[in-house]
Amino acid sequence: MTPLASPALPAALDEAAHRCLVAGFAGTTTVPDDLKKLIERGLGGVILFTRNIRDADQVRALTSALRALRGDLLIGIDNEGGGIGHLVTAGAPEVPGNYALGVVDDPSLTADCADALAAHLASLGISASYGPVADLQHRGENPIVRTRAFGGDPELVSRHLRAWISATEARGVASCAKHFPGHGGTVTDSHYELAVDPRAYEELDLAPFRAAIEAGVPMLMSAHVVFPALDAALPATLSPYVLGELLRGELGFEGVLVSDALEMKAIADRYGEAAGARLALAAGADQVIVAVPELATTLACRDAVLGALADGSLSEERVFEAASRVQRLVSRYEVPVAPGEIATWDAGLVAARRAVQKGELVSPVEGAYVVDLFPRPHPALNWGGESLVSAVREVDPTADGVAVAGEPEDGEAVVAEVLKAAEGRALVVGACDAELYPWQEWVRGALLAARPDAVSVATGLPGAGDEGAVLSYGRGRVNLLALAEVVVGRGGGARP
Repeated sequence: MTPLASPALPAALDEAAHRCLVAGFAGTTTVPDDLKKLIERGLGGVILFTRNIRDADQVRALTSALRALRGDLLIGIDNEGGGIGHLVTAGAPEVPGNYALGVVDDPSLTADCADALAAHLASLGISASYGPVADLQHRGENPIVRTRAFGGDPELVSRHLRAWISATEARGVASCAKHFPGHGGTVTDSHYELAVDPRAYEELDLAPFRAAIEAGVPMLMSAHVVFPALDAALPATLSPYVLGELLRGELGFEGVLVSDALEMKAIADRYGEAAGARLALAAGADQVIVAVPELATTLACRDAVLGALADGSLSEERVFEAASRVQRLVSRYEVPVAPGEIATWDAGLVAARRAVQKGELVSPVEGAYVVDLFPRPHPALNWGGESLVSAVREVDPTADGVAVAGEPEDGEAVVAEVLKAAEGRALVVGACDAELYPWQEWVRGALLAARPDAVSVATGLPGAGDEGAVLSYGRGRVNLLALAEVVVGRGGGARP
């Protein structure tokens, strides 16, 4: 694709505008021509996804090719752990989701997990990790934060943020606390629509972000959430008050503020990605992420920013300020520190095992039939097909079962098939965030009513209906493996 003509600006201003963009792209080996042109004009960063990953050697070759075009290009990736990551095929360390780490509440173990992830990133030539999550999980209806958060207590979350940020920094990788000023008070996922947090200012979740800033986090990511107590009209990503007076003034943050992806429907459907880029930078963002692989969207955002500079609706001073912050960031993290030895490679499994809660499990079961109910994987996740069924089979090859990803067309048929398959053997019934998905509650209830001897397990955030269940506090591969070990009675262990 040939980029659309964009307004001619002085070279320094044009480069500064490009520094404010982070682009996604397609491909694993070849850098697209349009991306090369963006990089040559000063592109601030790229963000990698599963679509860009084949194996570790390929990723190293890709990051080297990108840096050969411009040495001060920030190369980032979502790398939260617990199923939020894109480097499975590149040999990423397995760590549980943050909620399990909060349950264990051992900051040194959290630091070990963060260290393993960051060392792996450094070994691949990736200089920025868009994590950790600093949101608080305190609403059972929240559909997007949940086990991505360390918990609901601000002091607990803050100490784990400090551990994560420090460990990542020690590896020469930039961390990014998100989603400022908090996504935990919503009942809407901003990937799909604009979210609103209706709470008063005093009730907002600012404490973890203060802790992250005090810990020296170099980046924060904004939330596509409206906070009427702060700005009744605009989501945080587009709000001069939130990104200016609150973040820079009250909280004193001097690092890079990057937007969440502009193609998320909270921005794209209401404002459009291009207008979102212009408005976010005018509001105080330093970089905007356009994560889609189609570079036409990135180019449209770029042209909107250049057009706003040309007509004066976006000030040159604001863009130079943002570009200066980005330049300081990329200079600091231009090349990740040599990774060295990852002494904590198994920290994730250790943490996952310590997090599992045994519930009312009386005795382990072998040769069981396992039914794993869970919502269809979120598009932001990198689901590798793992399930409780595969995890139990890994521990006990005599086990069998079925994974049900998303609401089945005929729930009664699923129940009948499971009960027939489980005749004469132990039955394990797993659910994930069932309180958000009535179909799971119904299927689980029908199975447990027919088989009161069945073992109930919960692989998401515990909620109504999970009483007495064996709990893993997450669906990362190590979460499921640790849970399987407890259910089968081999290896690991569990809290009562």
